[in-house]
Amino acid sequence: MKAAITGATGHVGVNLARVLLARGHHARAIVRRDVQGLEGLDVERVQGDVRDPASLARAFRGVEVVFHVAARISIVRSDRRKVAETNIDGTRNVLAACREAGVRRLVHFSSIEALDGRPLDTRMDEERPFVDGTVGSPYAVAKAHGEQEVRRAIEEGLDAVILNPTAIVGPFDFKPSFLGKAVMALGSGSFPMLVDGGFDWVDVRDVAEGAVAAAERAPRGGRFILGGRWASMVELATLACEVTGARPPRLMCPYGLAMAFAPVSTGFCRLTGATPLFTTYSLRVLKGNRNVSHDRASRAFGYAPRDLRETLRDTIAWFRRNGNGTGG
Repeated sequence: MKAAITGATGHVGVNLARVLLARGHHARAIVRRDVQGLEGLDVERVQGDVRDPASLARAFRGVEVVFHVAARISIVRSDRRKVAETNIDGTRNVLAACREAGVRRLVHFSSIEALDGRPLDTRMDEERPFVDGTVGSPYAVAKAHGEQEVRRAIEEGLDAVILNPTAIVGPFDFKPSFLGKAVMALGSGSFPMLVDGGFDWVDVRDVAEGAVAAAERAPRGGRFILGGRWASMVELATLACEVTGARPPRLMCPYGLAMAFAPVSTGFCRLTGATPLFTTYSLRVLKGNRNVSHDRASRAFGYAPRDLRETLRDTIAWFRRNGNGTGG
């Protein structure tokens, strides 16, 4: 397989490049400036940007499969325009370039955030409708619109599959990601208290391996959730502290109080230039659906996520080796 990766220097992209190389495929990394996560890898590097259609047309030439990973992730309302520019307009550009270059298959990375988790007391699977602006963050709504663009392209004849990963953590997190920072903060014992709630967590390596398997074996037009398992913030902190030896937080912030304080925290971070750990949107996600199913991916192409303890152990070890973790 000769494959191109948009967002090749992000957390998923650098792991995906490693999986492709390990399986003997040719990987073409579409990059802008930062190539740190690709250093030492036998990948072809091509300058490109999903916001630049001409660069994509050049980057996709001669490619069989495109993995569209590039996305702008933000939990801040003021980033709405930039999020849409990358996640919606950028996806339209990718689709047009795939058609122009005659790409055989597109593997599009959407997100679990694009799907409506309600009702919360029943299993969440691929049949859920898209989230709307009444409950979704700007990122979630933009990913839903981007996925709808891919759906229309499939109806018009494009061979594509759609992946909806849950909350991604894992090694080779060079930037690092928002969730990578959160895991390391939890493992350091520096959180004074936790908020009630949790996520479905998935290892980035499982997402990358699932994406390659989907490119090889998934039926055309399929949508597949790539999840791991749900764990509360308390359990995640406890598991992370078991690895680091730190003392896990003992205090729990009531959910209502956290929601009331979130706008103040977001406003303060905007003034200081910091990234808020919690916003109104991210707190809503903490109270999302706990029963996320990845059964369809398991049946279609053998998707099998690893144990969360292994993910946290490897993630923390990687951060420590690279000088970004607790004690590093």
